[in-house]
Amino acid sequence: MADSMCDGDYLKENTQKFNNERRSSKQWVKLNVGGTYFLTTKTTLSRDPNSFLYRLVQEDSDLISDRDETGAYLIDRDPTYFSPVLNYLRHGKLVINNDIAEEGVLEEAEFYNITELIRLVKERICLRERRPLKDSKKHVYRVLQFHEEELTQMMSTLSDGWKFEQLINIGSQYNYGNDEHSEFLCVVSRECGNSLNSNDIEPTDRAKVLQHKGSRM
Repeated sequence: MADSMCDGDYLKENTQKFNNERRSSKQWVKLNVGGTYFLTTKTTLSRDPNSFLYRLVQEDSDLISDRDETGAYLIDRDPTYFSPVLNYLRHGKLVINNDIAEEGVLEEAEFYNITELIRLVKERICLRERRPLKDSKKHVYRVLQFHEEELTQMMSTLSDGWKFEQLINIGSQYNYGNDEHSEFLCVVSRECGNSLNSNDIEPTDRAKVLQHKGSRM
C-alpha cells in the first residue's frame, strides 16, 4: 500500500514537471530576422495586441509564416533595426545606438505596426531635427580700427575668446611731417550661443562692409 502511494506521488510529480517544462518551452520563440537569430518570449512579442508579432505567435494565428530548419520564424527584414524594436517590446523604452538611424527604426516599427513605438521614434526624429548641429557654431564678428604702431599692442590684448581673423590695410589717413601713418582694420571673431542679441549682430554686418571696402583699397 505504501509502495503504491509512493509510486503515485512520483508519477504525479513527474507529470507536473513535464507540464511545466512544456509550458515553459512554449513561451520561448526563436526568430530568424534577415539571417540573424533572436530568442525572446511570447509575452514580449505580445506587448502590442495590434502588432504583426502578436499575431505571429498566437496559437490560432491568421498569418502564414515559414520556419527554417531550427524552427525559427523567418522574417525578411533588416536585423540591425529589429534590435531596438525587440528591446522596446522587452522593457518599454526606446534605446537606439548612435550608429543606427532613427528612420530605419521607424520603418521597422511601422512594418510591425507597433503603435506606441512609432510615436516615440517620430518624437525622437523631431527633436533631432530641431536640435542644432554640433558643427554649426555661430560666431560674432567685430572690426577694430587702429594705427600701425598700435598693431602689436592690440594683438597682445585679445582675450575672452576673441580670435584674429583678418587684417586689412585701409591706407594712410593723416600725415605728421614727412611720415605716413597707415591705418588698419582688424577683424576678430568669437563663438557664441544659439541666440544672438542686437549688439552681436550689428558688428557682423559691419565687418562684411568694411572687409569689402578694404579689399578695394
